[in-house]
Amino acid sequence: MYGWIWRHLPGGTAIKAVTAVVLALAVAALLLFVVFPWVEPHLPFNDVTVEG
Repeated sequence: MYGWIWRHLPGGTAIKAVTAVVLALAVAALLLFVVFPWVEPHLPFNDVTVEG
């Protein structure tokens, strides 16, 4: 998969490396600021039942 992405990025090696880093940061930002906050209310981690 990474080879396919690398072959399809434009430019030389330096430009490909910068583009790959920018794409990775964009994906991380999308996950942290959009996807994870949207999914968090649907996860069962806050449904804790303690019986004594």
